[in-house]
Amino acid sequence: MSNTDTDTRNRDGRAADGSGADDEASREAAAGAQLSTAPREESPTAVGGPTLGVIGWARWFWRQLTSMRVALLLLFLLSLASIPGSLIPQRMVDDLKVRTWKEENEFWAPIFEKLQLFDVYSSIWFSAIYILLFVSLIGCILPRTWQFVGQLRSLPPGAPGRLNRMPAYTTWRTEAEPEQVREAALALLQKRRFRVHVVKNAVAAEKGYLREAGNLIFHVSLIVMLIAFAAGQLFKSEGGKLIVEGDGFANTLTQYDDFRSGALYDNDKLDPFWFDLKSFDATYERSGPQKGTARTFEAKVLAGKIGEEGRERVIEVNKPLDIDGTKVHLLSHGYAPVVTVRDGRGKIVYDKVAVPMLPVDGNITSSGAVKVMDGYRDKNGKKEQLAFKAWFVPTFGSDGKHGGEDTPLGGPMFSTYPGLDFPVLALNAYHGSLGVDSGLPQNVYQLDTRKLTQFKDDKGEIFKALLMPGETMTLPNGAGSITFETEIKEWASFQISEQPGNGWALAGGIAAIVGLAASLFIQRRRVWVRAVTGRDGVTVIEMAGLGRSESAKLPEELGELVALLHAEAPTAAEPQVAGDTTPEETPGGKSAGKPEENASKPTSKDASASASASSSSSEPDDPQDPAVTAEGAEK
Repeated sequence: MSNTDTDTRNRDGRAADGSGADDEASREAAAGAQLSTAPREESPTAVGGPTLGVIGWARWFWRQLTSMRVALLLLFLLSLASIPGSLIPQRMVDDLKVRTWKEENEFWAPIFEKLQLFDVYSSIWFSAIYILLFVSLIGCILPRTWQFVGQLRSLPPGAPGRLNRMPAYTTWRTEAEPEQVREAALALLQKRRFRVHVVKNAVAAEKGYLREAGNLIFHVSLIVMLIAFAAGQLFKSEGGKLIVEGDGFANTLTQYDDFRSGALYDNDKLDPFWFDLKSFDATYERSGPQKGTARTFEAKVLAGKIGEEGRERVIEVNKPLDIDGTKVHLLSHGYAPVVTVRDGRGKIVYDKVAVPMLPVDGNITSSGAVKVMDGYRDKNGKKEQLAFKAWFVPTFGSDGKHGGEDTPLGGPMFSTYPGLDFPVLALNAYHGSLGVDSGLPQNVYQLDTRKLTQFKDDKGEIFKALLMPGETMTLPNGAGSITFETEIKEWASFQISEQPGNGWALAGGIAAIVGLAASLFIQRRRVWVRAVTGRDGVTVIEMAGLGRSESAKLPEELGELVALLHAEAPTAAEPQVAGDTTPEETPGGKSAGKPEENASKPTSKDASASASASSSSSEPDDPQDPAVTAEGAEK
């Protein structure tokens, strides 16, 4: 290069007319470009707002909707919108609870009805948030995926002119040839699983693509979970069935106690299977502070497909029975005392029927109803219906206080232990009409006494009785009797459900966790190794690293690479300055006896700045200035 050319350049290697500055800026921008697939923020003006009018604003709105910030906001709104569905009864879950809630809250019921709070998950506002989130995620992922594929197909960018401006940087001189250094750096970086190639006099390498891949996997997994949840709501079926020991269930609509299904579910396509409850076994803690706590719940069933022989299975809590994708969950259990009812003429009209009782506390204090709807006649042969309000405790206890009309004899009783240690059945007797012919549905476990008359004793008081197994309650005026048999059966409540989207939702959740971990703990980074011959004939090596964000791991990793490369290209001896009385000292004041100590420690951003400042104070032809030497080699 001529002296004239040298004079027309600045100390930074920039042209006097500024073109070198522009070229250097563009090279530095290219070095840090495409470290992520995040879209650039643009204003409506930038996309043609004032010029394009409606189109410009539409494009701006679309960019806002498909931004990650809005997607997270919509996800947060969706979680908030789900809260009313868990606090307010939903029609799709239990319509009876909805009617009861509306009767008890007459003021709020019309308001909640207009706001669709009884149908949250099918409401317009919930569906709008759901669809917007779906569109936002798709609109965000598609362009980023395409951009990421382009990054995978492209090579890492070449090294910028001044590597000492990078966050992590180091340099040293070596006797090895530049080509040998580049070959050693290429092999080293390939061994460390960097994507590498040689650009002019430097090796460019990049690593950490799994960060963006994890980010995309995370957001794709969110879409998968949204689709799975939607499919689960549209195509699901769910029903409940209470089964007493010895009884069974076939998977048909008429067998369910209650049944709910999605809007697109075909009720004619229920899986054909059956199961019988052979026995139910439960054990409880006998002593200590946890007395009465359940230890085991096991329902032993015989199950199989329709037309096939069944095989014995055991259903436990959180261990459902799976039959071709339909799961049978064990929900709860209780007792079903066996009773026999005779009419006024001694005829058996209710022969050893197990009556399920619903628990009202943890010790299985239970209530229920005995309804004799057909076959009963009084002593005069008059047709009537007979009914009993019933309370059952597996282990009797009582406070001894006098009860009212709806309490058993001797005051309210309760169970002191959930096991069958001292079972007692309390009954209140009624006669008249049960109202079953009105066409209105009734709860089989409760008694509607509006058209019933309670039996009275000789003193005109309410007729009640406490029975132990084997005892009989004889009704007044020869109206018949009821016997509490010695056999007490247990019942179990099952939920039979078909959720087609559960598997996809689980897979999406696992993939989302894996993708999120990758995006958080993997750093996208680039490394450059430049090797050029200095003016004194000694090879100058520069190494620099750049990451997507500031991280202490980047200088550490670069230090490891420097140490490995330094072993292949050790530091050359510094030239002795004439007149120096200490040959072992270099012009920079560093000991030439241990050059590897300086070569293996990449500088931080501040150290790079100070190194750059010290370089600018040296002479242009100084061979100890690696930045100047490298630029001279390029020119």
